[in-house]
Amino acid sequence: MEQKSRELTLRVQRLESYEEDNINLRQENNALKERIAELESRLNSNSNNSSKPPSSDGYRKKPALPKLKKGKQGVQKGHKGRTLQQVENPDETIYCDPDYCDCGHTFSEDELVFSEARQVFDIPKPKLEITEYQIYKAKCPECGIVHKGVAPKGVNAPAQYGHGVKAYAVLLNVHFKLPFKKIQLLFGDLFGYSINESTVYSATERCYQALEESEEQIKTKVVESQVAHADETGLRVAGKLHWLHTATSSLYTYLFVHEKRGGVALTSDKSILNRLTGWLVHDCWSSYFGFDKIKHAICGAHIIRELEWQIENDKREWAKYVQGFLLNLHYKSHQELAKRQREVLMKYRYFCTLGDQEEPPPKKTPGSRGRYKRTKGRKLVERLIREEKAVLAFAFNEEVLFTNNLAYPNFNIIPTFSLTDRYRMCS
Repeated sequence: MEQKSRELTLRVQRLESYEEDNINLRQENNALKERIAELESRLNSNSNNSSKPPSSDGYRKKPALPKLKKGKQGVQKGHKGRTLQQVENPDETIYCDPDYCDCGHTFSEDELVFSEARQVFDIPKPKLEITEYQIYKAKCPECGIVHKGVAPKGVNAPAQYGHGVKAYAVLLNVHFKLPFKKIQLLFGDLFGYSINESTVYSATERCYQALEESEEQIKTKVVESQVAHADETGLRVAGKLHWLHTATSSLYTYLFVHEKRGGVALTSDKSILNRLTGWLVHDCWSSYFGFDKIKHAICGAHIIRELEWQIENDKREWAKYVQGFLLNLHYKSHQELAKRQREVLMKYRYFCTLGDQEEPPPKKTPGSRGRYKRTKGRKLVERLIREEKAVLAFAFNEEVLFTNNLAYPNFNIIPTFSLTDRYRMCS
């Protein structure tokens, strides 16, 4: 009897041990499934369904928003081509005369008849233009005072670089991101003069100091604008991660670099966001909502990308409805939307309700202190519901754009000034 009791006890202990192992294996299995889903999520992300830049897509690049097809593709009727045309007065003419005939006859100038002209457009050999200022002096024969000629302003040394060279060096360094050493090598190869790195640095520093007044004017114009756009992007400064912050209007752009991305940077003395009073279009970064005196608008392109993720990877039906709805509003006229404002709000709320029902509710994470884990879709739905006014700002306010594209730093825009004018404006 005692032996049977012992066997029964052992069996119960084994069953309890198996049950505990089963629970641990299930938890481990669920954790692995979540990890696999997270890794697949990273693998499937691109610039169309996440915040990754288009450059990371390689040859799979697509436009941020689908374009409406208007007419036939390719060159349109009446389009003037840009084929290279010959000019009437070329810089140099080279005559290609026949020397002699196969029979031995040598052609004279009177026998030559024009046949055709071919023109080659090429870059002339670069060369620095050197201007010498000869300064003379004279002694007055009456009083004996010696007078000396004065060189133009800025001509201070026996040999120096002019405004054009300095402007070109600053442009190469700031706009085209060339380091000082490469600028020095480029000048040596093109012009035969290896400009000193210190010369490039001092020219850039002088230009920066002289632009202080212009910077204040840009700040004022952005602050006074009815709609401003803001964004931030990472960059390296002395090997460390910093953030390039942008505040821009339709005509003016203000940039500043800060060690931080969030509220510390946006409320610093470099930022101008605390001076804004109109609309601010941004990508829903939480720090922007700290400014409660401005009206917020969320970039539609960011939302479209997040919805695309839900459609492609999580197969969410609600995301299809919301994405199609927002794109449809984007292509509608404001006059039409103004008449249907109540209908638009009802449809938007209905689609968000579908998302709220379809997305799994938050669940308690084992080992966490009161925090509930939410899926990407759940976070997106809650944000769309919470920031309804900011999401639909573009539909009911004609001055608000659908995207935040204006805020993306575009260093490819070059003013139509000559190199010399650009430097003189900064000096």
